[in-house]
Amino acid sequence: MAEVEFSVGLPPTSKVPELFTYAESLGYAQGYVFDTAFQGDDVWYQLHRAAEATTTLRLGPGVLIPSQRHPLVNAAQTVSLHALAPGRVTTSFGTGFSSRAAIGQPPVRWSYMEDYITAYQQLLAGETAEWEGAPIRMLLRGTEWESVVPLRVPLIMSGTGPKGDAISRRLGADGMMSLFAVTPQQAAYGRRVVVVMGTVLDEGEKVSDDRVRDAVGVVAGVQLHFAWTLQGPEAVRQMPGGKEWLDVVNQHPQRERHLAVHQGHLLKMSDADAAAWRAGSHALLPGNTMTGSLDEVSAAIRTLVDDGATEVHFQPSGPDIPRELERFMTAARRA
Repeated sequence: MAEVEFSVGLPPTSKVPELFTYAESLGYAQGYVFDTAFQGDDVWYQLHRAAEATTTLRLGPGVLIPSQRHPLVNAAQTVSLHALAPGRVTTSFGTGFSSRAAIGQPPVRWSYMEDYITAYQQLLAGETAEWEGAPIRMLLRGTEWESVVPLRVPLIMSGTGPKGDAISRRLGADGMMSLFAVTPQQAAYGRRVVVVMGTVLDEGEKVSDDRVRDAVGVVAGVQLHFAWTLQGPEAVRQMPGGKEWLDVVNQHPQRERHLAVHQGHLLKMSDADAAAWRAGSHALLPGNTMTGSLDEVSAAIRTLVDDGATEVHFQPSGPDIPRELERFMTAARRA
């Protein structure tokens, strides 16, 4: 198998430092924290805590949503994280599919993305950027960060369509992140990151079993979230468990329905997710996630690498994240 790295992505919770420490001991190369402020914690806070708990693991947000902070804030946080973990910081940006949908908003426009990330990069370079009609700069003279800037950290972009690809190239992105499969646009980047979810089944275990529900019931739910957000309710209705999921979601006022859709995102099954699971949404997992036997997950990883992935980014879920990390890495080493 070609050389490939394995990384882990987690929501921002107090468990991030200990889980990243364990991931580091297993051989994971990179730890990402989601920019999901709607779940009550901050991506940068947990990354700073993880920097103090780890020694070799690269660290970064996965991914930053520009609309959630002034570019100076993200630049300052990048500088301070670098000071704690020099040479181990990666930055990444996306248009905010989940984080924006959870607040009832569409993804950030790509024109805004380009302007924002350009300003962010200029700030890290110690240059003067233009933002909101005025020049801005990191005014670091006399601070402990004065010697850190100019700073250049690797940039990974999430957005594999033609517009996202063109802007990512103009920004000089080092890598492109995709969901579930390698895309043609990724061929132009040195780092080709593929996000995967799922669980390695124990011998004799079925996808409908209780442990699997506890581990990846939220992932089955995310399949329905994606369809509802991207294609609308009728697309959901055609999916296993979709009708039952909609029956629960539609009990909420239309203006607040997006809040019910994203409740528990990748942390805990919502009432709608649980209703869908009972109606068979677990049937979504084998075809759309890395849920299968050890050999099946190994084969799926090998396919990604053969297709050109340089980094497989695993997003574990459920109550036993160490088990998920260990089993996935076992599958990876067999690939």
